[in-house]
Formats: sequence, structure tokens, C-alpha cells
Amino acid sequence: MADAVELAELTLAEGLERFAARTPAPGGGSAAATGCALAAALVEMASRFAPGDAATATVARAAQLRERALELAEEDQRAYGRVLEAAQTPAGPEREARLSAARAAAAQPPLELAALGAELAGLAARAVAEGNPNLAGDAVTATLLAEAACRAADALVRINLAGADPDPSRERSARHVSAAAGARERALAAVG
Repeated sequence: MADAVELAELTLAEGLERFAARTPAPGGGSAAATGCALAAALVEMASRFAPGDAATATVARAAQLRERALELAEEDQRAYGRVLEAAQTPAGPEREARLSAARAAAAQPPLELAALGAELAGLAARAVAEGNPNLAGDAVTATLLAEAACRAADALVRINLAGADPDPSRERSARHVSAAAGARERALAAVG
């Protein structure tokens, strides 16, 4: 499995080739995290052209979120690797227990990514409304990318927890999706 640190260091073309390869990872979680990092970069760029101290704070926070999204791409790959390892265990109660634990652990990186995407969508929507109007298209794009990352992460949480006992992670993830959708609505309303 490719290491996400390597993924972050690849050219865009090389990274896309890695995603397209016939390998289990990088996959959807890493793709969502990478999309979220792109959204953060767009928020940073758009906010650098906006006036005021709030824009400076937005640049700093978006940079933190971009860095964390790239880390989550790596964490997601490792967590999925543990699911694949557990699936190789011989059939029986031990296999089911290991698989259940691995899937629960694999839900954590996308759960955090959903939260990150929702926060980022909110920052991007604010950049649309309060930022430089010449960069509204970039900020709207960031909002949509962040929402898409949040929705993808939510789906991964649900997939990883399918068949498991009720888990509050599902509800937290759904709340993040609602927040990201609200940010998208605000961003699109701001541009008419």
C-alpha cells in the first residue's frame, strides 16, 4: 500500500496515477482528504486577497486544516490496511472481532475528515461573502470541494460502521454534513 506521505510529495500527475492503480489504496478516504486539502489551499489563496485581521486568521486556520487533511490521507490508508489484515484472519469469532475493531478504527479518520470539511466549508463560505469579490469563484469552489469531502467522509464512516452496534459517530458525521450543506447554501446565495 502506498504511504500517504509519499502521496503528498508526488506531482499531481503521479498522484492521480497512484489513485488509478489497481491497488486497494490510496482510495476514497485519501481522495476525499486530498480534495479537502485542495479546498483549504483555495481558502488560503482567496483569503490572502481579503482585507483585515479576520482574513489573516482564516489563512492560518486554513493552512492548519490543509496540513491535517494530508495527515488524514495517510491515517486513512493505514486504517484501511488494518481492515485488510483483519480480513485475512481465518474464519471464526476471532476474525469477526478483529474485523469489527478494525472497521471501527477505520471510521475515525473519515469522521475527523467530515468535521474538518464542515469547518473548512464554513471558512470558504465566509470568504465568499466577506472576501475579495474577484476571488468569489475560488472561494465557492473551495466550499463545494470541502462539502464533497465531508459527504464522502460521512459515507465512509457509515460503510465502516455498517452492521455495528449503534455508534454516535454516525450522528456526529451527519451533523457535519448538515453544517457543510449550510455553508454551501450560504456561499451560493452570496454569488447569486
